[in-house]
Amino acid sequence: MVKVLISDKLSPAAIAIFKERGVDVDVKTGLTPAELRAIIGEYDGLAIRSATKVTKEVLDVATKLKVIGRAGIGVDNVDVKSATSRGVVVMNTPFGNAITTAEHAIALMFALARQLPEASASTKAGKWEKNRFMGVELTAKTLGLIGCGNIGSIVADRAVGLKMKVLAYDPYLTEARAVQLGVEKVDLDTALAKADFITIHTPLTDATRNILSREAIAKTKKGVRIVNCARGGLLDEAALYDALVSGHVAGAALDVFEVEPATDSPLFALENVIATPHLGAATTEAQENVALQVAEQISDFLLTGAVVNALNMPSVSAEEAPRLRPYMELSRLLGAFAGQLTQAKDGVIKRVLVEYEGAAAPLNHRPLTAAALAGLLGPVMEGVNMVSAPVFARDHGIEVSEGSSERVGDYQSLVRISVTTGDQTRAVTGTLIGNGKPRLVEIKGIKVEADFAPHMLYVTNKDKPGFIGRFGMLLAEAGVNIATFHLGRAAEGEDAICLVSTDGTTPANVLAQVRALPLVMQATTLTF
Repeated sequence: MVKVLISDKLSPAAIAIFKERGVDVDVKTGLTPAELRAIIGEYDGLAIRSATKVTKEVLDVATKLKVIGRAGIGVDNVDVKSATSRGVVVMNTPFGNAITTAEHAIALMFALARQLPEASASTKAGKWEKNRFMGVELTAKTLGLIGCGNIGSIVADRAVGLKMKVLAYDPYLTEARAVQLGVEKVDLDTALAKADFITIHTPLTDATRNILSREAIAKTKKGVRIVNCARGGLLDEAALYDALVSGHVAGAALDVFEVEPATDSPLFALENVIATPHLGAATTEAQENVALQVAEQISDFLLTGAVVNALNMPSVSAEEAPRLRPYMELSRLLGAFAGQLTQAKDGVIKRVLVEYEGAAAPLNHRPLTAAALAGLLGPVMEGVNMVSAPVFARDHGIEVSEGSSERVGDYQSLVRISVTTGDQTRAVTGTLIGNGKPRLVEIKGIKVEADFAPHMLYVTNKDKPGFIGRFGMLLAEAGVNIATFHLGRAAEGEDAICLVSTDGTTPANVLAQVRALPLVMQATTLTF
């Protein structure tokens, strides 16, 4: 009998699901790291929330562990890389608390608008300061929405229902999706300048960290009110403090902080700040939903081999896995390649076409396309996986289509991903070689055969004599060692592609020098 440990508090309904399915389950909450390490070797599965820290040290002694299930979306408390290297599947429940988090953002907007926490404290203190608390209405106010994905779109829907005007900033929101939601798609500066209220609903990535920086806050309308229920680190807390003290920002409501638990912050001393202890997902309904989902997912995996909402493994049935797995990896890598080539300046992704030829044509395309989307969207959307990627694409108005043909050309099988942004369509094509290893065979219509490598440098240039020598010399002088070097061109003297795998990441200053070389049109570092 398989055995699961529940190390954080979950709904009793989750325990019942395990038992009904014949899974032996132990509930041991509040374990110290040493206590967890001492017993984890007995278990096939581990169900957690945010309290348990699944570190490399825990995983090193988890000799039987096959799956970790997180009841919730964030897996900051799980060393996913170490879990992957040990063959442990890490699952989450990405959609169980979306409504709850969105409602918390709306509640904080109301609380800010009417100064409810301060008014409550004053009244309980025996005061009757009716004239002190002059609020504002939400009706007819402008909401600046930073991020309009799963949670952001729910906030937008509620705000439109409150008769607010919603300005949405999201690089992946299409005009069609904006119209459907009843919001106006704008750039970030416009949202900042016009909003009476600002709410943040983006993942924390290198691109979004401090998206509300000191400079961004300075661009906001005087008297703006700011709500953050997404992630700490999305706004500069020191800059927010200064703006609140100066009166430029009228109020702020924060459910998340740069450092958590947040037990001491200068913001706490300000009356116009509302602070809650990361309660975005803290409702009975949300906790019940994620608990039930994680119990079902862990049980299904341990009993049938089915993988759902996995962060480090494609979702696929046990029967399909042996045949589909190499194609899913190829699709994921091609998606990641296309995603990294798609620059912000290219505009919003409008369409994605995934085509299957030869031996790939009769396969179950749904997990393959999902893997391609996960690779494409993964660098910019937190928690995206094979299950959530199609939902993210739909929520952002990305049109996804498939095509197939069983004809066989130069290769026994081909997978091609075409990404349309603005007026440009960029396609990458790959195949599987004899041992099932993914290989690139064509980029933007130019034949280039290359294996995927952890660190790569992609360069497009005009095909003229002398370029390769200058390029190679530049890398050599910078100490960047070339592992493999692949070339392709449309025709003599026309566009050419140079795809290099290197022994490490190409430094930013070296990349800038490559871009400055004569004949270079584009240069991008890629990681896989």
